[in-house]
Amino acid sequence: MMAERTAPSPWRLLFANAAVALPLGLLLLLALASLITPMLWPYAPGQPLWGQDLLAPGFAHGHWLGTDAIGRDMLARSMAGIGVSLAIGLGAGALALTIGGIVGGAAGYLGGWVDEVLMRLNDLLLSLPLMLIAILLIALFEPSMWLLILVVGGFGSLDAARILRVEARRLRQTEFMLASQLQGASGFAQWRLHLLPNLAPVALTALGTVVPQAILVESFLAFLGLGPSERVGSLGTLLAEGVQDLQWAPWTLWVPALALALVLLGFGLAGDALRVRLQALTGGSA
Repeated sequence: MMAERTAPSPWRLLFANAAVALPLGLLLLLALASLITPMLWPYAPGQPLWGQDLLAPGFAHGHWLGTDAIGRDMLARSMAGIGVSLAIGLGAGALALTIGGIVGGAAGYLGGWVDEVLMRLNDLLLSLPLMLIAILLIALFEPSMWLLILVVGGFGSLDAARILRVEARRLRQTEFMLASQLQGASGFAQWRLHLLPNLAPVALTALGTVVPQAILVESFLAFLGLGPSERVGSLGTLLAEGVQDLQWAPWTLWVPALALALVLLGFGLAGDALRVRLQALTGGSA
């Protein structure tokens, strides 16, 4: 007797596509490289090597991507910068999806005056200038990764809430939600056990927007001198330093610029591919 076939999971259907897997593989490779490089590479990101300053990229001297103005290895610094920028972006994305999932899920599921109040408040907050508020907060408090995550994640949750509200309204009319109501499940139980888990695939596609936005905001603030401290060494910090040394050491700019472009490209392609894949699987708009 032939074994009964089981239906593939929605997550497997979502990720079993080359257009989704390739950019996610690129991001995973960059994340692993940022973690492994400090253990394998002989130079520390913040270690100045006197007498080896402004070495051009090459293999003979051991600094494959060159050094900066005080002899710090650009490969080590760029890998560390990728890790910091990914931490800021993913932290802001996780915060945005958590808040956006709760607000958007509640608005879409409950509807009525709750939906109206939450969405009008959401629109009001969206009208505020993100960069201006970020600059004001960082000027008032000490620049840090956590402050950037809170500011960008909080603003990112506004867009996430709008996206997830639409999906929550669609899920509210599905057969499994109606069946749950007929079985006597409370509204909170339906929202917690059925609605939020089914919002996860759509929420995942929103990461393709929130995470690059967080990384770009951090990079811009670093140019203004309001990013994380030099000790942290994010990609934005490296870009700001590279601009200062551009005339005599252009590699100090293009090395972190290339790293930033790869990170943004990975998230952009992954977000677009996940959105298209989700539309194909649900037959709706994501």
